[in-house]
Amino acid sequence: MAVTQLLIHAPTVDALKRAQNNARNMLKLEADAEVEIVVNGPAAALAVTLTDDDILSRLVICRNSLQAQSLSAQEGVKQVDAAVQYLAHQQSKGWAYLRA
Repeated sequence: MAVTQLLIHAPTVDALKRAQNNARNMLKLEADAEVEIVVNGPAAALAVTLTDDDILSRLVICRNSLQAQSLSAQEGVKQVDAAVQYLAHQQSKGWAYLRA
């Protein structure tokens, strides 16, 4: 069976809270799944305060959202120019999409 590749989109603070739980639940069932939490909009303000290394390693933060809110991501957290573009490209590669 192919490894599950899942994008969890979190554009709001509440969505980011749900996305973290979604990721943990998925990984309990499929430890080898590739799970990314794609953050943009108001959720970026919460994302830059997270400290859970497992969640941080899965975050993909929109650089546009960071710049618009004068925020800086934690060291080592993946950043992309635009969440919308990243989501589109990953889906075209076969990744599943879930809006948290």
